Amino acid sequence: MRRAERYAAGLVRLSVGHRGLVCLLWLAVLLAGGLASAANLGRLDQSFTASGQDGSRANAAITERYGAGAGVAPLVAVVTWPDGTDARSPGTVGRLRSGLAGATDPGTRVLSYAGTGDGAFLSHDGRTTYALVYPHSGKPDLAGLTAVRDATERLRTGLRAALPDARVNVTGVLPLQEDSATTRPGLGLQLAKYGCALGALVLLLRRFRPLLSLLPLLLAAVSSVAALVVVLALAGAMELSFVVVYLIPVAALALSLRRSAGLVTAWRAELARGRDARRAALRAGSLLAGPAATGALAGAVALASLALFPAPFLRSIGIAGATACLTTGLAALTLGPALLSWLPGRVWERSGAGSRRMGQLPLAEGVLRTAGGVRRASRPLAVATLVALALLTGAAGFLTAGNPRAEALVRGGPARDGLDQLTAAGMPAGVLNPLEVLAPSDAGPGRLAAMAARIPGVLTAVAPGDAAWRRDGSALVAVIPSGEPMTAPGRRAMAEVRAATAGTGARVGGSGVPELDLVRGVYRLVPLALAVMALLGFAVIARLRSARAAVRAVLCGVVSALAVSGLLVLVWQYGPGARLLGGVAATGAVTGWIPLVAGALAFLLALDLAVPGGSAPRGRAGVGLAGALPLLAIGLGPQVELAILVTALGGAVLLGPALLRALSVLPGRPRPGPHERAAKSPASALPATPASSYWSRPRSPLGHTIPLAEPSDHAQ
Repeated sequence: MRRAERYAAGLVRLSVGHRGLVCLLWLAVLLAGGLASAANLGRLDQSFTASGQDGSRANAAITERYGAGAGVAPLVAVVTWPDGTDARSPGTVGRLRSGLAGATDPGTRVLSYAGTGDGAFLSHDGRTTYALVYPHSGKPDLAGLTAVRDATERLRTGLRAALPDARVNVTGVLPLQEDSATTRPGLGLQLAKYGCALGALVLLLRRFRPLLSLLPLLLAAVSSVAALVVVLALAGAMELSFVVVYLIPVAALALSLRRSAGLVTAWRAELARGRDARRAALRAGSLLAGPAATGALAGAVALASLALFPAPFLRSIGIAGATACLTTGLAALTLGPALLSWLPGRVWERSGAGSRRMGQLPLAEGVLRTAGGVRRASRPLAVATLVALALLTGAAGFLTAGNPRAEALVRGGPARDGLDQLTAAGMPAGVLNPLEVLAPSDAGPGRLAAMAARIPGVLTAVAPGDAAWRRDGSALVAVIPSGEPMTAPGRRAMAEVRAATAGTGARVGGSGVPELDLVRGVYRLVPLALAVMALLGFAVIARLRSARAAVRAVLCGVVSALAVSGLLVLVWQYGPGARLLGGVAATGAVTGWIPLVAGALAFLLALDLAVPGGSAPRGRAGVGLAGALPLLAIGLGPQVELAILVTALGGAVLLGPALLRALSVLPGRPRPGPHERAAKSPASALPATPASSYWSRPRSPLGHTIPLAEPSDHAQ
């Protein structure tokens, strides 16, 4: 046994010997850490952007000086006048101006035909106009979103009261997302959500039985809290993204389910051999300490390498994933055996021939057949699975990272009514995501606006002279594109505006710019990051297990990480499965940060699962489903971005096991390496000792450590 595995086995012995203290320590972590984490979530960057890039820095500068706009897309008030009304007449313009002033806070930045006289704010028939309103939202965090929600309601109510004869609606990216979050799912979707929740419960109870089903949930809870405490402590010294709040608990749940399943299987095998619960917990934990330690170290080292890349987003994912991997492994090797040692073993013994057969096998062989071996799937099913995974991996190359199309965010509601009103008048949806150019006052804002307006794909550009647009020696220029940020024309327009303003001292911001930065500043690092992760994971597993095992694990990790992105492309970006999962239509793009988080999770879980003699019953797909179904129960519904997230995380949990089961039926399966043979060899199993041995002595008092192996005089 390698040194790391010996340390892990020693940790199991220490935990069972001091089980009361171990349980109290983890309880303290759960309670105190949970309270501390809830109070310090504000340390995390809640903007969900590629912080550290040019667009994020421009948005931060705009927010600091003007308190609005930048990373928060403006509200779009859409007004359609009655037939026969001329929107260009002085009276109509005055009514619009006074209505906007009364429905917004003083100093709010507003762009409209009433303030600019620009015909780009009018429809071709002159009856419909729109206004861009930048509420005082501050940073694009949870508090900022609340401010936008309040400003939306005030703008809608105020304009309808001031313009009773006109049709008035308020739309925008955030109002559309808000309507998406508050829309109730249909009956069919609600039944699907309840079915997923019930299916997860049935799988959990069937795999662990009622009381033991609490074990993986408890391990996931304590390891999630412990990991979050560590991440929040690090957030005081570096910038970490709020996405860790999604990555940590899902990784902890999936890993805890696998390791709990392996631990319980080994524990039941020992009970079937006549051990009491305490000795069974010790021997079960010691048997699985090696694979669990290998998986935890390989995953943690691979994910931690992301912290070395010059991208705060990757750093956040790497630190969160590595921390969750280590804390989950620590909880499984300490709290898991300690809790099992308290249970009355005779109550939980499996009945039937299966348990009797397990008891007749050598311990390592019996446990690894049920907990570590891969059930061989049928060959046609395996071939179909490999073909599907190959298609998903290839589809990853067509990923478009960006915010979903506006029309795909919600099926109905006030904001969708405003969007339909806008597009029906012939105005493009790109007006929902204007660019903002922060320029020095002496750089000639009017000249910059005229230059930007000539760029293909730009509807208009305006440099207002109001005080709300000029502050502290700077000026803001609004550039309104015709295409949404995720479209090719929209991205091309953003890139050309940046190129046109280069060298003038101006910086280009806006709600869609960070997504462009995410692609250029983070996604370009992904191939190198994946290669480094694979290399480090291979090195750890090859050192602790074998080179062949390392190749298998790394292959599963890389393919799973890519296949998750391909799954999102086929289901959401191109839309075949979008309606089934609660969406409206093809999104045209996938929220940029989701494939990164899900890919890292898929790599981590596949690496852990592929470790020889690993910590989960790989032959039972129910363990993976028990981790994926709760996610679908939570996220299925009309909130599109949440549905995309749970689709990605659920795929990350399931694709690795599917690939590993398919690979198990291929001809010429590699023979196990020396460390694998040692793990599976009956000779290496913990010996069954005679009745007069140490194992037949009365239970040790609290604090006494039970040795793993027999003393030499007993063996003789």
